[in-house]
Amino acid sequence: MRNSWMLAIILGLGLAGPGQAQEEEDGAPPDDMAVAAAVAAQTGRGPVTNLPLPRYVSLKGSEGNARRGPSLSHRIDWVFTHAGMPLRVTAEFGHWRRVEDRDGAGGWVHYSLISGVRTVIVEEDMTELHVRADPSSAVAALAEAGAIAKLGDCTRDWCEISADTADGWVPKTAIWGVSPEELRD
Repeated sequence: MRNSWMLAIILGLGLAGPGQAQEEEDGAPPDDMAVAAAVAAQTGRGPVTNLPLPRYVSLKGSEGNARRGPSLSHRIDWVFTHAGMPLRVTAEFGHWRRVEDRDGAGGWVHYSLISGVRTVIVEEDMTELHVRADPSSAVAALAEAGAIAKLGDCTRDWCEISADTADGWVPKTAIWGVSPEELRD
């Protein structure tokens, strides 16, 4: 049975020189999470899913425990309580994803608690939702700070969002849950 640190070396990810295992200062092989972090740092992709890191997802149910580490034996540090809440995945380990909310709170959650459905949270109170990605276009609705909406198309500066009763275009600076450089269509 191969250890994951050996697999990383075999894949040529630069974690050790040829024919030698990288060792930490205490002489022990690195732990699996350290290897996963090194792989992600070098590739910009998750070592489990090969998806980009960081990336945005949403909370699948109405509650999700964020733990101190990637297993059920780690204590719960935070509980997310809003279905659809946007989260940023910053690391992967096995069936676990390290996530954070817009305030940086979070921890490790089981992958079954998150969804690839993209949502955003409105940052500015009374944000205007325009009918087009143009500040001079008509205002279709107003959104309160903290409102969660589904993410649609995004241009360089604007994103289309939709909630139960309204949809429209907002400046990217007014929402959290999308990268500044992200384009979607």
